[in-house]
Amino acid sequence: MSERPAPGDDFEAQSADSWVSLGEAARQLGISQQTLRRWADRGQVKSFVTPGGHRRFQRSVLTELLPAPRLRRPQLADLGSSLDRMADAYRRRLDAEGSPLPILALLPESERERFRERGRRMVELLLNHLDADSPAVALASLHEAAAHAVEYGVIAAGLGASLGEGIEMFLRYRAPFLEELAAIARRRRLDTNEATGLLIDAEAAFDKLLLSFMAGWQEA
Repeated sequence: MSERPAPGDDFEAQSADSWVSLGEAARQLGISQQTLRRWADRGQVKSFVTPGGHRRFQRSVLTELLPAPRLRRPQLADLGSSLDRMADAYRRRLDAEGSPLPILALLPESERERFRERGRRMVELLLNHLDADSPAVALASLHEAAAHAVEYGVIAAGLGASLGEGIEMFLRYRAPFLEELAAIARRRRLDTNEATGLLIDAEAAFDKLLLSFMAGWQEA
């Protein structure tokens, strides 16, 4: 929650190093500034707003949000997550919205299944990335997923979709994945650090994929 110190708070007496800017806080957590701003707006991360309208985050709060080492977090596979469960989450979202991704309507039927299979592979790679037991494996999975995201951008541009329409498609693709992770964290009662670390890792991965998608669209 964004807040100003109470009149009795001795804000000036605190060390300048105890408060950091939005940009530095985002870098410390490994997520985009937009994601951190969204979390602060929702009250998920406490922040202070200066008289000039700039956000400041306390280092001690950020330190508590940093994920524990990857090996200490239960793997998604052990928590009951799987590619099939994620596919079910996407189907539920599609049924609730009542309409497919707009870009699918522009594709010939013969190409739609390839489009879906690429999306399914990206989900699989994201799960592998989050469950990887080494930085090298995590990076390799994310790089392969990013390559698919670039292809999506090329396809979207080739079909005449605007960048805004392409980003909207990507955000609709991201939402069910993050919602399913949050549901898993609640069902399995992960502690705060584990749940937050999982979502930070997932949001950071999707930020990377969105940039790759945009790069593909611009190249095309």
